[in-house]
Amino acid sequence: MVGLRFQLQFVTGRFDNVLEAVLRGSSEHNINFGDLRHVLSQLGFQERIKGGHFIFSREAMMEIINLQPAGSKAKAYQVKQVRNLVVK
Repeated sequence: MVGLRFQLQFVTGRFDNVLEAVLRGSSEHNINFGDLRHVLSQLGFQERIKGGHFIFSREAMMEIINLQPAGSKAKAYQVKQVRNLVVK
């Protein structure tokens, strides 16, 4: 498996704040679903939508992540899955 490699630069903005919250793991219940989708997109994941499922994949990775919104928020266990995928 190929891990996701990226460099974090000191840039303020919504992307950085959401990514930091995901990686920190202290606010899994308060991540906006649209923001989580944007973070994955900016990290190079391709999105496809099938019904209410938002499926993200990346060419160099075998894993996929399947997200479903809980209202306007992301589900906490799915935020954990995203964090585990990003830190690989």
